[in-house]
Amino acid sequence: MPGSSTRPRGGGRGAAVPHLPPGLTDAEVARRRSRFGVNALPPPRRRPWWRHLLDQLVHFFALLLWGAAALALVAGLPQLALAIAVVVLVNGVFAFAEERGAARAAARLRDLLPRQVTVVREGHRHLVDAIELVPGDVVLLEAGDRVPADVEVSDVHGLLVDTSLLTGESVPERPGRADELPAGAFVLEGEAVTTVTATAERTRLAGIASLTEHTTRPRTPLERELRRLVRTIAVIAVSVGGVFVVLGLVRGLDPGSTVVFGIGVTVALVPEALLPTLTLSLALGAQRMAQRQALVRELAAVETLGSVTFVCTDKTGTLTRNEMQAVTVWTPAGVLEVHGDGYAPDALVEGSGAARRAAEELARAGRTCSTGRAVLADGAWVAHGDPMESALDALARRLAVVGDRPPDARFPFDPRRRMMSVVVDGTVLVKGAPDAVLPRCAATAGSADAVRDLATRGLRTLAVARRHLEGPPPASGEEAERDLELLGVVGFLDPPRPEVRESVRACRDAGITVAVVTGDHPATAEAVASEVGVLDHGRLVLTGADLPDSDTDLGELIDREGVVLSRVSPEDKLRVARALQARGHVVAMTGDGVNDGPALREADVGVAMGRSGSDVAREAADLVLLDDDFATIVAAVEQGRATFRNIRRFLTYHLTDNVAELFPLLVWSLSGGRIPLALGVLQILALDLATDTLSAVALGSEPARPSVMRQGPVKGRLFDRITAWRAFGVLGPLEALSGFGAFLVVLGLGGWRIGDPAPEAALLASASGAYFLVVVTTQTANAFACRSTRRAPWQLGWCANRLLCIAVTVEFVAALAMLWTPLAHALGQADPGPVGWALAAAAAVLLVLVDAGWKAVRGRRSGPGVGPAGPS
Repeated sequence: MPGSSTRPRGGGRGAAVPHLPPGLTDAEVARRRSRFGVNALPPPRRRPWWRHLLDQLVHFFALLLWGAAALALVAGLPQLALAIAVVVLVNGVFAFAEERGAARAAARLRDLLPRQVTVVREGHRHLVDAIELVPGDVVLLEAGDRVPADVEVSDVHGLLVDTSLLTGESVPERPGRADELPAGAFVLEGEAVTTVTATAERTRLAGIASLTEHTTRPRTPLERELRRLVRTIAVIAVSVGGVFVVLGLVRGLDPGSTVVFGIGVTVALVPEALLPTLTLSLALGAQRMAQRQALVRELAAVETLGSVTFVCTDKTGTLTRNEMQAVTVWTPAGVLEVHGDGYAPDALVEGSGAARRAAEELARAGRTCSTGRAVLADGAWVAHGDPMESALDALARRLAVVGDRPPDARFPFDPRRRMMSVVVDGTVLVKGAPDAVLPRCAATAGSADAVRDLATRGLRTLAVARRHLEGPPPASGEEAERDLELLGVVGFLDPPRPEVRESVRACRDAGITVAVVTGDHPATAEAVASEVGVLDHGRLVLTGADLPDSDTDLGELIDREGVVLSRVSPEDKLRVARALQARGHVVAMTGDGVNDGPALREADVGVAMGRSGSDVAREAADLVLLDDDFATIVAAVEQGRATFRNIRRFLTYHLTDNVAELFPLLVWSLSGGRIPLALGVLQILALDLATDTLSAVALGSEPARPSVMRQGPVKGRLFDRITAWRAFGVLGPLEALSGFGAFLVVLGLGGWRIGDPAPEAALLASASGAYFLVVVTTQTANAFACRSTRRAPWQLGWCANRLLCIAVTVEFVAALAMLWTPLAHALGQADPGPVGWALAAAAAVLLVLVDAGWKAVRGRRSGPGVGPAGPS
């Protein structure tokens, strides 16, 4: 190649290189920099950290709580207002800390540009910062370099470039003269002289950065459902508070006190603990996913995964191991089949003795033509260099072909010839594309059929040939690569991960459609998709060029089983996500390259590869697979579905408590104050925050049931008919009536009757303590009952959820403290005595039995089937 690969140190002027283009003059560089600016991607628009924190404090549910705090303050309840404010602040800070690593995809794209590059200016080599490049600069590239801008190749020697992070194509390219190289590509081998054609925001890399930055993440199903739930709670709370004000005025109560009381009712109906419980439940789900090699970057994605209906997965590295393997060797003497595991040293080789000897000759020739090697590390071979050449080396090792013969001459791969060759000891050894090599061979009987068969199997093919020289050595590849003797054709496979087929089947059983969306060749993508089971129930293989222009038509076309989309661009991936979302799908999109960033942000759940993926993909994604394994997606979906059901569990638990808390206010208002208030606002707050929160969090940690992946994706609303009926029609009224009964019994034993003047303060405190204790014990029983909508607690095992057992124990101790310490006086209650304790225990048992009976009746009516969300 023209120009040495040895770079000068520092930024000074190097030696003159007359055999290279002279490059730009310093004056021209200055002029072009003034016109085009520096070679740096424009910085992404970042939101300051305080805006992210503010978002956690002013979303819809937080605003409802702030409103409740303000009403409490107006009603003369500063303690309640302060407590609610603390709840919002603590939850906001916790959620902010969990999601501090917000998306920085566009910023990470800038890190792909190299720091320094070698250029030729005024006939001399210089080492300059990459940001100083301008269009027209002559840039020298060598192995290990990152391409600093969009460039055009003017001279090349054995160049091998990895563009997978931008194009999605898994196999490195060997560009030739006049070929374009995009900024961000990585030089694996060889050297090249290139000319800059575009810098900064005019590069292809910048275009992808712009797509990523301007793609907005859609609202998750959980966010949409929470907005609806908060509106419902707000309407109910305000409406009930207003009704109480009207009733109080009708009953002749003091207007000022009545308004204050109505505000207290409104505040009491707001489930203050729901927000922190939800955040903690999502965090627990995220921790469990991390234990299964799935790192969640956005908490809301935990639940969204349970709603996924369509998975668009890349091929290389996700369905496959990203390892090339020589699996079939066709030679004129016979066929050799290699059965192994990627680059693993132990492999079964099947074929006749003649076929094996011929394959050994082929492997020796192919290895001599290659620089890529399979290096043994930790008991397995690891590819160094070109994956296909490394696979040839692994094949040679399996056939016990050892020893390297350095070539006397080398004619690098040329895109026009589509082959390369070396000269060793008077013999030309050639490898290249079969359709380029076979026409130059004297005898090729059966080879065309062999190539066709291998291609049908989706294997990449490589022909190997040789020629014994007579006379002077050839001066060029064209001269060397003629009158060849065909040694054979090798078929290469990127092995699918063995667990993927079962994972695809699990997705299908779970009602999730899987499609392969890749930048690879359609034949290869189709073969892998067939092997892993994606095409078992249909077969539609398209390239990006085949996709219809209309998003509506695109959605109709691909919304089915058995779809493979190959040779797709980043823009195509965006369109696919949007088209499927328009048809009501919740879309998970996998990716590992820079080109995948926009689609990962557009999808409902962006899934990036943790090992092989780019920083851009990881920062744009909601979920990062630490093991790059498709099976991990299935595990994450399972946990997402469990989390959705857990949210319903603790929502039922919270709402049940609200009914019991509201009932005393209702009785007091309807009686015109003649029946004392059984439960005060501070007691309600104590129940919500001190004796309910831990149990709710424990319900949020309920593990996934074995049946969760045998049902459809979670659909419908968090606050559905079953949740409403259990909370407001069965469990809530039972708690309220049990508590009020205990309240009246304790008052009656103290000599008070309905219609009498207000009871003594000590008696009222004991009766109020009885109501408080009944709510505590029944909510303890309710926590176990809410673990399922179909099975009784003893059928699930009382201690199956250890965290719940710990939670109810801690909460019961807290309840005792609020009955037996000076805190009781502040709350306006006292120990209810033996009768109160007996009634509280009986109420807990009654709730469990009534709940079990309701579940049994419901089970007989609904039959053995389950709904979309399945049993919970």
